[in-house]
Amino acid sequence: MFQFPENLYSDIRIESVFETQIRYVQGELEEIKNRDIQGALIRIFDGKKWYYSSITEVDKIQDELNKLAKFASPDKNINENPVVKKFEVNKGEYSKFADNNIKNIPIESKDNFLKKNFHFFEENKNIKVWRASYIDKNTTKEFFSSKGANLNFSTQLAGINYHLKMSDGKSHFADKFSRCYDFFNEADLTKEIQDFINECDNFLKLAVPVKPGKYTVVLSPQAAGIFAHESFGHKSEADFMIGDEAMKKEWTIGKKVGADILTIVDDGNVSGSGYIPFDDEGTSPQKKFLIKNGILSGRLHSTVTAAELNEQVTGNARAINFEFEPIVRMTSTYILPGASTKAEVFGEIKEGIFIKSVIHGSGLSTFTMAPALAYMIHEGKISQPVNISVVTGNVFETLMEIDGLSDKCEIISMSEGGCGKMEQWPLPVSFGGPYVRIKSLNVQ
Repeated sequence: MFQFPENLYSDIRIESVFETQIRYVQGELEEIKNRDIQGALIRIFDGKKWYYSSITEVDKIQDELNKLAKFASPDKNINENPVVKKFEVNKGEYSKFADNNIKNIPIESKDNFLKKNFHFFEENKNIKVWRASYIDKNTTKEFFSSKGANLNFSTQLAGINYHLKMSDGKSHFADKFSRCYDFFNEADLTKEIQDFINECDNFLKLAVPVKPGKYTVVLSPQAAGIFAHESFGHKSEADFMIGDEAMKKEWTIGKKVGADILTIVDDGNVSGSGYIPFDDEGTSPQKKFLIKNGILSGRLHSTVTAAELNEQVTGNARAINFEFEPIVRMTSTYILPGASTKAEVFGEIKEGIFIKSVIHGSGLSTFTMAPALAYMIHEGKISQPVNISVVTGNVFETLMEIDGLSDKCEIISMSEGGCGKMEQWPLPVSFGGPYVRIKSLNVQ
């Protein structure tokens, strides 16, 4: 299809994107649109440098490829280069969305599905500000390389989001309700939304300030997933280690870094917002054990970082769109379940904290988590709602302090927002885990 320049490595990533965005504030329409966009990223590698070009006129890819080649220095042994040898040569068409492409759903149906839940937010007098969105995206990618890769694959997401801010004149509270699917799903959310608003309303009225201190803390699957993603997942991205000998030493494979019951994986094969049939270098995603039974077992790679550290590619070279080159990113990062029931995870706690939903989480060596819904635990039971500003701890110490995991894992997908790294934001990812008990965390 393309004439690749001789004695250079080249690849081409073509993206065709269809997306819908519908947004309301206080029930008033702010935006409703469909759009189709197409573009391509062209790369050339001569063994020393990378050369990139991003274009929207895909009929000019060959011209752009030829232009880039003029900047490079041909190397007749380019295929023996350690980076080039890491590139997989995959071929074929991979799409599970041909029969349920969100492009085939009228925008009116999407709008009506979003609006039919508005009355729940309009009827509650304590909801002072609310906004709603429906977002979907279908992305089809074609990937070609001078080594012979020839791929066509797609990803798809569709979801609704309701953000609310509540006040009763004395107290304030904010949280969101979100559901995300990989197809257009008109599920009846009546009970879920009613339960969510009722819980938020009760929290607003009954929550008291937490007494600061150290507590045994149980993280919900959402909170556990955010912890795994922010506090450990980013540390597993191998580009952070290139040129940093101290970090390489700190993150030696085989090192004990967590409790024996703890296993964290990253897997692009999991359905949801972290799903990728291939990464943006044409590599098939692997199920990577980052921590296995408390032992540091792997990290996430692009071809460049895999060659640099003499490890295997993992299918984690990703870009937010065709304007950017792929860098090392997570896909679906989650904690594997344990052997306890949910009741057993809570049942052994005399006094502790349950973090149900989270506004924000961040951190590498030290992590912080800002909860929305949080509750005291008394004698193994969830009790008084409490306002918590932040939960914080040292990452390595916290990994060692995990002493309880429930026996079911939940994966959380998102249709809005995503992961940020460098200038590339937002990238679709998912995260999750079981209910996770941590023996001691600082709660403020």
